[in-house]
Amino acid sequence: MHTQPFSFDQIHIEVARNATDDFNLFHDKHKWLQVTHNPFKGPIVLGFQLNTLIEYQMRLYREAQHEDRIIAENNLRYSNYQITFVNAVRPQSNIYLEIKKTLITTIPELSLANRITLRSDGKVVLLGFKKESQAPLFLADTSFKELPDLHPLPECSVVPNTDYFLKRKIMNNGCVKNFLSGSLAEPSDYFDELAHIARYPEIFPCSLSSGALLEKAQLEHHDFKANPMVYTSHNIAIDRSGLSQLKNNSTLHILVQQQPESSLNTLNHTNIKLRTYHCYGLLADNSVLYRMTMNLVPLKEILKNLKK
Repeated sequence: MHTQPFSFDQIHIEVARNATDDFNLFHDKHKWLQVTHNPFKGPIVLGFQLNTLIEYQMRLYREAQHEDRIIAENNLRYSNYQITFVNAVRPQSNIYLEIKKTLITTIPELSLANRITLRSDGKVVLLGFKKESQAPLFLADTSFKELPDLHPLPECSVVPNTDYFLKRKIMNNGCVKNFLSGSLAEPSDYFDELAHIARYPEIFPCSLSSGALLEKAQLEHHDFKANPMVYTSHNIAIDRSGLSQLKNNSTLHILVQQQPESSLNTLNHTNIKLRTYHCYGLLADNSVLYRMTMNLVPLKEILKNLKK
């Protein structure tokens, strides 16, 4: 299935980044010029905006194919996204989303999967899969049963006896609606005050991890202008059961664990080492709302590799 063309304006970027406290210079309508050797020639759309556009269009696709019933009847409680970023999206560029026909498998357990391709100006921007499953497909073995109570811990600190950086966010329905609008999704499909309905979208709480990474880097005195980093992939598993518990003023604890860089973990078999972060969103009782692996690389390393 091919969707109609979409187009982001700069105001969509402003709304989305303000809703998530994302101060990455790549998205700033003024400060993008301060990024050393910035090849994008202007602000670019947030990766999580593109993820949310995919989330919303997949929701419409599932409903049209009556696959939402299969998901509910078989307790496919985990929504999984495997996303590889190939190019950036500029404001006012036409983008096209292709959703391949759903593949239903039953071995080893029931799952639904769709291949996804996003194109802009004739170029592939994003490749990936959207999968529904009974168990998380990423970081499934991580447990937080021994974790202390996170509520009294200081903001932007390291959890004692761990290597987890902690960022705390309070959910706000207004921010979620703004983020949906900024991501070309319809907020009224999630929120209806007169009917007392407030169903949080999947990607929004995950998107707050980007701000946590930025704050962690800022505390480590990272130079965002001289050494900008870009996302290469997101692998996300979201628990719909936990998502249904989110509401206005809910507390979300975001944990960030940076992985050691390795010559065995590189970008597309090049010598560019990936900087990998494992991120988790925990609810008030330390149950895991989402599990996510985010890979980044220095922009200068990509540009250097392109010149070879």
